[in-house]
Amino acid sequence: MNTAEIAQRYLTYFEKNGHTIVPSASLVSNDPTVMFTIAGMVPFVPYLTGVVPAPYSRVADVQKCIRTNDIEEVGKTARHGTFFQMLGNWSFGDYFKEGAISYAWELLTSSEADGGLGFAERDIWVTVYETDDEAAALWQKIAGLPAERIQRMGKEDNYWHTGQPGPGGPCSEIYIDRGAAYGPDGGPIVDDNRFTEIWNLVFMQELLSDVRSKTDFDIAGPLPKKNIDTGMGLERVAMFKQGVDNMYETDQVRPVLDRAMELSGRRYGAVNEDDVRFRVIADHVRSSLMLLSDGVRPSNEGRGYILRRLMRRTVRAMRLLGVEGASFPELFSASRDAMKASYPELETNWSQLSTAAFAEEETFLRTLSQGSTILDLALQETKTAGERRLSGNEAFLLHDTYGFPIDLTVEVAEEAGLSVDRSAFDTLMQEQRDRAKADARSRKRQLADLSVYRDLRAQGETSFVGYDELQTTTRVLGILVDGHSVVKAIAGQTAEVIVAETTLYAESGGQVADKGTIVGNGFQLEVIDVQKPVAGLISHTVRVVEGEVAVDDEATTVVDGANRHAARQAHSATHLVHAALRDTLGSDATQAGSLNRAGYLRFDFAWGQALSSDTRSEIEEIANRAVDDALEVTTRVVTLDEAKDAGAMALFGEKYGDVVRMVDIGGPWSRELCAGTHVATSAEIGLINLVGESSIGATNRRVEALVGRDAFRDLAVERTIVSQLSTSLKTPREQLPERIAELVGQLKTAEKRIAKLESQQRSAQVPAIAQEAVALNGMQFVAHNAGVVASADDVRDTVVKVRELLGNQATVVAVTGVTNDRPIVVIATNEGSRERGVRAGALVKKAAGVLGGGGGGRDDIAQGGGTNAAAIPEALIAIEQELRAL
Repeated sequence: MNTAEIAQRYLTYFEKNGHTIVPSASLVSNDPTVMFTIAGMVPFVPYLTGVVPAPYSRVADVQKCIRTNDIEEVGKTARHGTFFQMLGNWSFGDYFKEGAISYAWELLTSSEADGGLGFAERDIWVTVYETDDEAAALWQKIAGLPAERIQRMGKEDNYWHTGQPGPGGPCSEIYIDRGAAYGPDGGPIVDDNRFTEIWNLVFMQELLSDVRSKTDFDIAGPLPKKNIDTGMGLERVAMFKQGVDNMYETDQVRPVLDRAMELSGRRYGAVNEDDVRFRVIADHVRSSLMLLSDGVRPSNEGRGYILRRLMRRTVRAMRLLGVEGASFPELFSASRDAMKASYPELETNWSQLSTAAFAEEETFLRTLSQGSTILDLALQETKTAGERRLSGNEAFLLHDTYGFPIDLTVEVAEEAGLSVDRSAFDTLMQEQRDRAKADARSRKRQLADLSVYRDLRAQGETSFVGYDELQTTTRVLGILVDGHSVVKAIAGQTAEVIVAETTLYAESGGQVADKGTIVGNGFQLEVIDVQKPVAGLISHTVRVVEGEVAVDDEATTVVDGANRHAARQAHSATHLVHAALRDTLGSDATQAGSLNRAGYLRFDFAWGQALSSDTRSEIEEIANRAVDDALEVTTRVVTLDEAKDAGAMALFGEKYGDVVRMVDIGGPWSRELCAGTHVATSAEIGLINLVGESSIGATNRRVEALVGRDAFRDLAVERTIVSQLSTSLKTPREQLPERIAELVGQLKTAEKRIAKLESQQRSAQVPAIAQEAVALNGMQFVAHNAGVVASADDVRDTVVKVRELLGNQATVVAVTGVTNDRPIVVIATNEGSRERGVRAGALVKKAAGVLGGGGGGRDDIAQGGGTNAAAIPEALIAIEQELRAL
């Protein structure tokens, strides 16, 4: 039974039993405390906690999940994987323990012919919470399980909560006995390898008031509505139904592993280290593909960094299997074909996904090449210094700055007969992780407990009436100060205010929040920000300018009309720029993100190369032609299927509800799904001025534009500059480019002449500097302060020439100078001094330390600098002392 069929059986069973079937949420979590959807319950947290009323009483789904906290364990066990799919059925105040257990038992044990999963009853064991007599009795009643196959466990294993005050409850886990070959008998308490968990039934029945840890919390009382939250690992079920030992050998993962075998020429099952690498590749390629499918792109921060790490670990594993060239075209294609039965969008969007994946591999292969050069030099210097171990600092620099994997560093070092100081490297890595965790904890502490919005959301959705009106009278539903609900806020305080209706637009879809005020009898509030902390609720962050505002007060929300108009211009202009890009570049130039605020737009799109000036001009011309044509802007609320049938553009990776708002500009010329505010006709935009185009990754570009009056002001400034240049250069405007090019050419010629004269002057000074040489410890030593110099290159040139003039006798030349108010030092040695043990790099580090900085280089010449120019005499003395100590 293949994985897609298992998932379909699950959904079909629960649909027949009255459950609403919902699609998987995105891997990109809406929960601000986590980057990814890490469990099947994440999309349902607002319903489970009661913050948002559930739109259905019972539901089932197959949820895509990503977890990377155990990434180092991937490939080493049968169960660790970064991407997995969680089958779940949920009840929001509907059925409870008896229903959940009945459904689970029937689906698991019904024959395959009857639509079940066909597990043998004798192989099923369960665990329950240590005091949950009700669940234990139900398992005996419904399933007829003997008491010895119902084991009890404590809070660590069989009690669930969110980690915050709110719902919690005992759970019951279902295990499959894999047989004596996998471990000792005795149930999951004895061995959780032989007895593998496949399904967890959570019974949310209690309200927790204080949660101190996983096992330490206070129970305030029973929940008014009891919920069911279950999760069954699809990959684990597939393992059993396909008769394989681990998830990597199931039908959705194994094809990538097989392709890696073909590319490497090595056999899976022959060498344990190779097997781990094969499994890492199979897992990481699938995870990367699914993240790409949900709009994540490789980068150096956040979600993009996790994706990049997965992809680069794949490249590393292939390299360790002997494949040094590009392999992603083969591996990702294999994963697409294995997964497309469950996720057809992988094939539909393959062009975008593959472009991003292949570009990342090419970039990292170049990084590996550069890192190898740097590593080779570091190994050579280590050997020259008589050391047998590469420092942890060097290894960490290669990892952190160049992305060079530590395993590869160790491998190359061993080939060179050296080891790596892993202890020091691991210490530096741990320090980096600790800093990252501290930063994450800091950010998380700044987030309000979302349960504070529960009672407010229970009063209904905030009605946004700002499409048609700039002000409306409403009622204050709630006030929050420092994350806590209060009855009023007074002058000088900053607070969150929730009202029943609002005209103020909350930041979303790339459009920033409106500016404005909220006023009432005796109070005035300045609106600082407008957000949607939970689905359906709009919160206004305000500063109380005067008076005091209280819950139940009548209030009027007032939008800053000028700011709104400029924001509408920018948002509509963004749609025109998008349409112009696709008109010019083709359908592959799809949106990858945007930002719109009054007078300005930023638009990111999928494209792999810089736009020429002619292309930029063409895009700008098309967009402004649409402005001139005064195209009608219309909005319609339609179903998602209707919007797709009409050809509406959707933001790639974004998830939409069943009902969407479709914005047309000029009919089908620009048709997008968008909840933002827009002008009535394109003529209202006024003017679009593209002011920038840049790269934001290997496969994405960014254009920036000024809109309306801001665009005009920018062009007016340019006109003034052109006028001033024309006057100063006594040249007509149309001849300015040629005149400026002529002046630049003359300047470059003059600079070359000056550089030549300066070089001749320095050369003339070389004999005098060489005469400063003194005998020191059997060598010639020159210590010269050149004073203020044009650049470090001038100093370096002087040092080399002085060394050459002094001949073959053992010589050390040290010259200092000051450039841009910062001291520099360059030291050169010849063969004779190096035979005496003198190393330029070591001397420079000593001198640069005195100058308050650092430096390094080769044994024959090295350079450094610092911040304290006054310490130059001391630095030269330090060099002399080092030479005397030889």
